[in-house]
Amino acid sequence: MVTVLKSIYPDPSAGERLPSLIADVGRHSGEFPVLLANHLPMVLEAMGRLGASPARLEEYAEHYTRIHAVPFPPAPVTPLDESSWENALGKREREGDLRRFFAGVVTEIGGHETIRRYLPRLFPGVAASATHGLMRLAYAVLRNDDAEIAVALGYWAATYLSFEAIPAENRRDTADPLAPILDMHADSRLRDVDAPTHLLWKWIEAMGRLPAFQGYLGRLAPTPDILDRMRPASLTLFAATMSFEALHAVTGCHWLRLVSPHLDEPQRLAMHFWEVVMALYPKIGMPAPPSPEVLDRWRAMPVPPDDVIAAAAVASNDEHDHSLVFSAFEEFRYTGDPLYKVVAARRVGLVEFGD
Repeated sequence: MVTVLKSIYPDPSAGERLPSLIADVGRHSGEFPVLLANHLPMVLEAMGRLGASPARLEEYAEHYTRIHAVPFPPAPVTPLDESSWENALGKREREGDLRRFFAGVVTEIGGHETIRRYLPRLFPGVAASATHGLMRLAYAVLRNDDAEIAVALGYWAATYLSFEAIPAENRRDTADPLAPILDMHADSRLRDVDAPTHLLWKWIEAMGRLPAFQGYLGRLAPTPDILDRMRPASLTLFAATMSFEALHAVTGCHWLRLVSPHLDEPQRLAMHFWEVVMALYPKIGMPAPPSPEVLDRWRAMPVPPDDVIAAAAVASNDEHDHSLVFSAFEEFRYTGDPLYKVVAARRVGLVEFGD
């Protein structure tokens, strides 16, 4: 019989501590030097749901803020309103102004209605801060936290990054997320791409300017089942590579699932997100997906109990351990696919597997 981690805090006192702790760290900017995503408000929530104690949460918050020198948002430039906020898209120096704009909207109409009304304009820029604007929004929704919803929308808008040069002749000719991936795998022009490697969003930005890659944009159709198709494709890529880039594809599917109920056309956001995954595929060497037989063998692997995997993640100081394990557990709860448990255990060093 499969055991499933509780979806709420195993330590109730952690749940009592988290609102004020997240509100405190949430006052800081969405990024820290140099242009790296601040995961702290999100992973504190993940750690709490994985079983962290209040003492561990406070210890980690102090550690993260100190070692990354997480700053506060830039000083206000000028107030934004309904007619001017879009002029600030992609301007990191306007993060404070954008936060204030969305805080005002949230106060007026509520967080979830603000998402429904304004997020579609941000869909094409989901690469914002290497998709961490989406992450912050997803966790704000998970917490039902209107203040964090406003912060997340301001962060996403300030770091907005889209693919602008999509050839007019490109048509949305496939419903299979793996189809463009497999076509890219066979394209020698995408091997040895010369792009910045120090920041994921800089790589994504550079890929968007590459004519060889632009030919793959605009192909995936926003079908109603697109996220259900993306989920196993992302898990397959991550299981095959355990790469930093593919990790974000797995966690991103979880974030999309959290945000989707608050959107009229969530499939459009998922479509744009998958094009970001496609942009990162050359960065991990464009590996061929493993065979169904290999995937089935990995799925059959024994893994430690949930609480052991969760404890290993909570003890880690790597924010991607907390993020991946929590999202993997939640996606397992949703799908029942045991491969999520396997990759979670492998991420925190509890199992190994080969080809």
